[in-house]
Amino acid sequence: MSDILRRGRLSKSPDEEMRAYTSSMAADKWIFEADLHVDLAHTLMLSSQGIISKSDGAKILSGLLQIREEGMESLDFSYEDIHISLESRLIDLIGAEAGGRMHSGRSRNDEVATCIRFALRGELLSLMDDLMVLQRVLVALSQEHLTTIMPGFTHLQHAQPTTFAHHMMAHADALERDIVRVISAYSRVNLCPLGAAAFASTGFNLDREKTSRLLGFFKPMNNSMDAVSSRDFLIECAAVFSNIMIHLSRMAEEIIIWSGQEFNFVELDDTYASTSSIMPQKKNPDTAELMRGKSGTVIGALSALLVTAKGLPLSYNRDLQEATPNIIKSSEVTCASVRMMAGMLKTMTVHADVMEKQAPLGFTSATELADTMVRDAKIPFRTAHQIVGTLSRSSSIEPTLEEIDAIAVTVIGEKLSARGLSKEAIEEALIPMKNIERRAVLGGPAPVQMKKAISDKEKQLSMFKSQISALHSSVEDALDNLIAEVKKEI
Repeated sequence: MSDILRRGRLSKSPDEEMRAYTSSMAADKWIFEADLHVDLAHTLMLSSQGIISKSDGAKILSGLLQIREEGMESLDFSYEDIHISLESRLIDLIGAEAGGRMHSGRSRNDEVATCIRFALRGELLSLMDDLMVLQRVLVALSQEHLTTIMPGFTHLQHAQPTTFAHHMMAHADALERDIVRVISAYSRVNLCPLGAAAFASTGFNLDREKTSRLLGFFKPMNNSMDAVSSRDFLIECAAVFSNIMIHLSRMAEEIIIWSGQEFNFVELDDTYASTSSIMPQKKNPDTAELMRGKSGTVIGALSALLVTAKGLPLSYNRDLQEATPNIIKSSEVTCASVRMMAGMLKTMTVHADVMEKQAPLGFTSATELADTMVRDAKIPFRTAHQIVGTLSRSSSIEPTLEEIDAIAVTVIGEKLSARGLSKEAIEEALIPMKNIERRAVLGGPAPVQMKKAISDKEKQLSMFKSQISALHSSVEDALDNLIAEVKKEI
């Protein structure tokens, strides 16, 4: 292949170690398809603007389609990046007289920035789809377990009874915010740097709106210096990915704990578990453990991106080459983790009977008992809190009216039974499902409230589906039109 880059200013070629050190080819495989589309759009624009001839444009477009057909394997990976490798292959196919004109009016700086945004938006669209699938799994679980009682926790201690539906919808709400963040980040990723050239734009009469439109971007970026040098969109996406992974890691942690013998709330499907090489009885939640560990990879990628970008003067600096591998890894791990979580949740067995038996343990009805004292005996909550707190030190999870009265006499000097507290009210307060049904305020676990929450979630997911579908269609239609335009030219 032609050495098109080093034959002018530079008289020596780097040795193999230097090539390996400076090469971005390993990461550039991620943007091969993006680069081809960018080249096609740029060439169409050059031809339509009269910057290159129609015949040269047709030759370039034909050569690019041939490379697309041959695939990335046809390229020489000894070059420092895929852009030069692809252009060199084009020149070998159609000659320098035509092929050497493709790079008119642009730099690798705006080319690579455009390719990264092109590839990343595809990752974001896939992630939106994956998150929607996970959300629907959570909603389905919630619908199935509206009345599945379980202990709710604070500090990993039994706190109050709740339902499995309430717990799953808590995760669904957190992931809904993640979907909003992904869609919002997409709006700042899907901007077109092409035409910014090295950083000061170009003297050629480019039609930047045309290339932006052909590639399915919302619009060209305004400032050419900002267009090539900013990687805040990578940092933002890495932060979004980190948030998602933190949410998934929390879910994974619960699955790990709940699948242990001490809890036995759930059992993972064999697909998502492993066994021991020495202990044949073991069924380990390895997928969940790996997900918990991979959250560190994604958070680490965010840290790396922040440090890489923090001290760079405008405009382009080669340091930015190190940003791409981090966003690739971050995106790959996050998308895969979302899919794995959906699979784990969809196929796991929920031990509702075990959860129900565990629900009252640890005196989880204590709060409702105190609330009942406030309502029926008309005492201050802090007084009720003291009485029930004292009771919890010396009683079972089913205290009697006599036990409560004995403590009340010590605390306030009179029996609560004398103030309207009844045996029946106490017994009702100690029933986990009655606790749950009373909590029918917005956001509470009462089945009536959870049905509304699920209905609202389904409406929100329907809105997201329409919004995400429109984003998909916008890109797909633009790229279909691009290929159609290319075929017309040749």
